[in-house]
Amino acid sequence: MKWPALKERVMSHRFFIGEQATIAPYVLNHNRVFILPTQRGLGFVVLLSLLFLIAFVYNNNLAYLLTFLLASVFFITILHTVKSLFGLSLQKGQTKAVFAGEAAGFTLHINNPGDTPRHHVRITLEAGEYLMIPAHGKASVTLYSTTKKRGWHQAGKVTVASTYPLGLFRAWSPIRFDLKVLVYPKPALQESPFPQTAPVEPQQGFSKKGADDFYGLQTYQAGDSIKHIHWKAFAKGLGVFSKQYSGGSSADLWLDYDQTHGHSTEERLSQLCRWVLDAERVGVRYGFVLPGLRLPPDCGALHSSMCLEALALF
Repeated sequence: MKWPALKERVMSHRFFIGEQATIAPYVLNHNRVFILPTQRGLGFVVLLSLLFLIAFVYNNNLAYLLTFLLASVFFITILHTVKSLFGLSLQKGQTKAVFAGEAAGFTLHINNPGDTPRHHVRITLEAGEYLMIPAHGKASVTLYSTTKKRGWHQAGKVTVASTYPLGLFRAWSPIRFDLKVLVYPKPALQESPFPQTAPVEPQQGFSKKGADDFYGLQTYQAGDSIKHIHWKAFAKGLGVFSKQYSGGSSADLWLDYDQTHGHSTEERLSQLCRWVLDAERVGVRYGFVLPGLRLPPDCGALHSSMCLEALALF
C-alpha cells in the first residue's frame, strides 16, 4: 500500500476522528475511551528506569522498594484516569443561528450517573472548557466555533479528555455529534435607505404622496408609511421620524433581490439582510422576494427568521 493511501486510512481511523456523527446521546465506554502517557508520564517512566538501574547496580533493597512502589502508582493511575471518563453520557443541546463571521455556540449536556465526582474534565472544540461534574449530577457547556460563510456550519469533532488524577496519562474520546447551525449572511456595514415602494392607487379618504403639504415630523409609529420616513435624520442617528402631510398614502415595503444593488450575489444578500434587520427595528411591514420565493408583507420574529433563513440557504 502506498504511503498517501496508508496515511489517509490511518488518519480516518476513529482513534483520531471518532465514530460517525450521531444525534443520540453518546455514552463513554471502554471501546470509546483511548489513553496514552503524557509528557509527564514519559518522564516518570524514565525516572522509574533510572531507579531500577540504581537498585540493580547497587543491589539496594530500599531502592527496589521505592521503584516498585512508584511503578504501582504509575499503573494504578491508568485505571483512575480511564474511570474519570467512563460512563459519562453526552447529549447535544439547542443551537442559535448567527451571522457570518460570528462565533456559533454549541451546547452540550453531560450527565454523570456514577457515585464518583468527575474532576478536571476538558471539553474541546476550537477552545477547551474544564468541568467538575458531581456524583449523579449534570453539567452543561457551550463550545464556540467561528463561522466564515452563510449556510449550514458543521461543528466537527468534539473531544472529551481528562488527565486526572496525577497528569501521567491522558484519556480522551473523540465525539462527532450532528452539530450544525444556520449562518445568515453578514449584514451590510453601511446603512442605506430602503428601496422605493411601487406606487399604489389611493384609497378612499387618502391622497397620493405629494398631493398635500408637509407640516412636520413625529416619532415613527408602527403602521406608518415607509415612504414617509425621514431618512436624513435616521442616517444621522437622530431617531426614526415620519413626515406628516395633510393626507397620506399607504404602501408596504418590498425587499426584492432583483432590485437590490450590489456587484455580486453576496453583496446583494448582505444588503437584503441589513434591510430586514432595519425594517424589524423600526417595526414596518415588508414583503420579501427572492428568485423562486415570495413572502407577503408582514413583520415580527417569525417573518424575519423566514427571510433570514431564505437568505442563508439561497
